[in-house]
Amino acid sequence: MDKQIIISIGRQFGSAGHEIAEKLAKKLDIELLDRNLFEEIGKTKNIDTNELSKYDEVPRKKLFSRTVRGYSNSPEENVAELQIALLKSKWADGDSFVVVGRCADDVFRGFDGFLSIFIVGDECEKIKRVMEIYNVDEKKARLKMEHHDRKRKAYHDYFCKGGKWGDCKNYDLCINSSKLGIDNTVDYIYDYIVKYL
Repeated sequence: MDKQIIISIGRQFGSAGHEIAEKLAKKLDIELLDRNLFEEIGKTKNIDTNELSKYDEVPRKKLFSRTVRGYSNSPEENVAELQIALLKSKWADGDSFVVVGRCADDVFRGFDGFLSIFIVGDECEKIKRVMEIYNVDEKKARLKMEHHDRKRKAYHDYFCKGGKWGDCKNYDLCINSSKLGIDNTVDYIYDYIVKYL
């Protein structure tokens, strides 16, 4: 596409949201931004990326952190701010990208060429996918899904000023990847982007 576009992908754990984002970025021929943001932050700030990744999409621990004169001692908050600053600088440079999570639905809301998408899935399909990927039984898969979704919701709802994680009012498009399958979901979203933007 000739025009600058930013596509935000929020997702339930096990919904194949990340894989859909990868395929969508490839189909649109634009960059995918997710955990790879740490590599860029590490290069520019001379920081160990392994240390940063521990705090990726993790909510701030309220009991152990405080902010004084605008500076926070919370590593979770500082990592989130570093990622958001990098996303904004990429937008300012005119880059187009697909971004997975990282509060992009809130950061870029109202920007020209921006579209926010939330991927859900049927419970049984998500459990099956998590069991296959992580080689765990059904009980552990369900607990893993609940844990990750709870963590994502807490992170999103803490750092975002408006809209709750997973609330359909917060997104331009919500889609159940279990209904169409991964590739057809990618095609559907692609067609929607072309018509929408």
